[in-house]
Amino acid sequence: MAEIALHALRRLTVAQYDAMGRAGILSPDDRVELLEGLLVMKGAKSPPHRIATRRSREALSARLVPGWYVDSQEPIVTPDSEPEPDVAVILGCTEDYRGANPPASAVSLVVEIAGTTLGHDRDAKGRIYARAGIPAYWLVNLVDSVIEVYTQPIGTDATARYARRVDLPRGARIDHDALASSVLVDDLLP
Repeated sequence: MAEIALHALRRLTVAQYDAMGRAGILSPDDRVELLEGLLVMKGAKSPPHRIATRRSREALSARLVPGWYVDSQEPIVTPDSEPEPDVAVILGCTEDYRGANPPASAVSLVVEIAGTTLGHDRDAKGRIYARAGIPAYWLVNLVDSVIEVYTQPIGTDATARYARRVDLPRGARIDHDALASSVLVDDLLP
């Protein structure tokens, strides 16, 4: 079957995507997320992915300063996407977002766990998070056993990116404004 040209696809807005969920057209069983206006299938999770997600969630939760909470694999809203990061640090408490999913402006940090999805998470997800102005993006790179720390988002279009990237190996520590103390890379990796 021939590839469909990207220009021939119809992109959805975040509002249309949310309406599809409310109408029952999409359910949690569909395992999709809206990325740059397109419905994208979420991949299967390997045991190392599952372990790194739990470890990251627990490590961040244990170090949060008051006024922030950790969510895991739940949607956040950007202008053209509704990604479900593996872990996110969000302003306030979960009850603050009864009427809508947290906007990117309330997100201080997103964490994605990547093995087979490393290129996609580094490029597409990084672009989405940078364009939304999320201050920090940590990529738990299962392939190389490092944490890629992205900061200083720049750009608001298709060329958006993080200006700074630092790869931290086992034994290194990571700091973040919403954390009372640093996190050891080993606490995040499986």
